Amino acid sequence: MFNSVFFIKLGLIALALHLLSGCASYRYPSQVELDKPLITATGKTLDGTAMTIPADLLGQPALLIFGYVHKSQFDIDRWLIGLDMTKVNIAIYELPAIKSPIAGLFSNRFDDAMRDGIPKELWRYVITVYTDGDKIQRYTGNIVPKNARVLLIDKTGIVKYFYDRGFSVDALNQLNASIAAL
Repeated sequence: MFNSVFFIKLGLIALALHLLSGCASYRYPSQVELDKPLITATGKTLDGTAMTIPADLLGQPALLIFGYVHKSQFDIDRWLIGLDMTKVNIAIYELPAIKSPIAGLFSNRFDDAMRDGIPKELWRYVITVYTDGDKIQRYTGNIVPKNARVLLIDKTGIVKYFYDRGFSVDALNQLNASIAAL
């Protein structure tokens, strides 16, 4: 499985991400509006594919789960487990979005650390966002950075669901109802 060196590296990367993101410096309230188009942002999957969101996701609904700090992974994992247990059948993407331009200089190291802990067959579903990280955080808000931002778009890129208050069963049920309505 994992050795202690992996966890030390992951901890150092998490600390670096936290320091580089400057998350304490700028707090943004959410600007997300339902039934409006998702903003455009660029990133790269862990398998190296350049992505433009939502353009590269059009044609089918997609669920985007954004995280801004290492501690948001706990909330993201709860969402992913809940979605799996309720047998949701939709493309799900995890988007770490770092708002510091300096973080881009270390993107290979950060991405390598994520690859170490994620099975290769899932790399195409993790889209790291460095250049547009601040843009994403301004859009979805980052008041409580450890909470995941869960955003559902329809096949045309229109936002149909948004939640940013931490996982709850009620929120999962509302999300599943929104997915079923698509």
